Amino acid sequence: MAGGAAGEAQCLSYTGCNFLRQRLVLATLSGRPLKIRKIRAKEEDPGLRDFEASFIRLIDKVTNGSRIEINQTGTTLYYQPGLLYGGSLEHDCSPSRGIGYYLESLLCLAPFMKHPLKIVLRGVTNDQVDPSVDVLKATALPLLKKFGIDGESLEIKINRRGMPPKGGGEILFSCPVRKVLQPVQFTDPGKIKRIRGTAYSVRVSPQMANRMVESARGILNKFLPDIYIYTDHMKGVNSGKSPGFGMCLTAETINGTILSAELASNPQGQGAAVLPEELGQNCAKLLLEEVYRGGCVDSTNQSLALLLMTLGQRDVSKVLLGPLSPYTIEFLRHLRSFFQIMFKIETKATEEEHMGGEKVLMTCVGIGFCNLSKTIR
Repeated sequence: MAGGAAGEAQCLSYTGCNFLRQRLVLATLSGRPLKIRKIRAKEEDPGLRDFEASFIRLIDKVTNGSRIEINQTGTTLYYQPGLLYGGSLEHDCSPSRGIGYYLESLLCLAPFMKHPLKIVLRGVTNDQVDPSVDVLKATALPLLKKFGIDGESLEIKINRRGMPPKGGGEILFSCPVRKVLQPVQFTDPGKIKRIRGTAYSVRVSPQMANRMVESARGILNKFLPDIYIYTDHMKGVNSGKSPGFGMCLTAETINGTILSAELASNPQGQGAAVLPEELGQNCAKLLLEEVYRGGCVDSTNQSLALLLMTLGQRDVSKVLLGPLSPYTIEFLRHLRSFFQIMFKIETKATEEEHMGGEKVLMTCVGIGFCNLSKTIR
């Protein structure tokens, strides 16, 4: 093992293929080496999948001096993190997972690079598994701004859409670097004032988008009048390689909380054909469910919010969340082992009937993480 800082940091060992992204991201930020054994060791096709290998290559691109060792069968991975370097990059994501799979982790790492990150990601922009690029653009970027990561260079731009199975989408993600993060007190989500959204269709009739919008409005108009859903029909080369359509909805409150929901049609040749009317209705219902869960951060971005709270200055941060997802619960365990940080978790039963499900108040003192690789101008 290399001497210096890496030699002193204790190597963490895990087994199994779950939470691979969490472990790699936290290892990179904490500078602690990581060993993962028995990755799908018992399966007929053992080892890392192509989308995980692609993720490891992406981590290798954004860092400088990382050491990654994978054994012959791909069932054991050793990772010794280097410095987060950033700069202008491109990466072809595996079409078996959405770009959201890669972008979620980049959002965690981007503020702590040496040079501001500008990266072009290619692949599937919208699918049924991972958060779509639209949702991350609408929810994760405002969340980063709350922690003091903002500026003109913070953006996600969708140049082309790509639907599964073939993909062909392209996005540009750029993010400024910060030396320290601000602590946040984000405990009152506030009432919902408006609903925005995008209905997109590629390589199908543009009428599909309008049909989705009408059926979604049919449900949401009962609750509030301020609803605007854009229709986005990409043509020609911008529409990727596979047909499909879908919808992403966001509800915004008076205090700037943004909750989101989304749905996409079944990939070409898989499953039954979905009617755009049904998809629009179901998406609206999913949004209402997300509103019921509530909190100041929607369920997609819980772990991002908790990570940014952990890495804040040595000051108290508070965030009110809806019910914690299993992924978030595991993330809290990982935060404890990588950063030795514990959150104070209080359940808040809602006093009023119409305030939705149980909420959780998360409180922690930041570890005072400082981005040492940021170039001083």
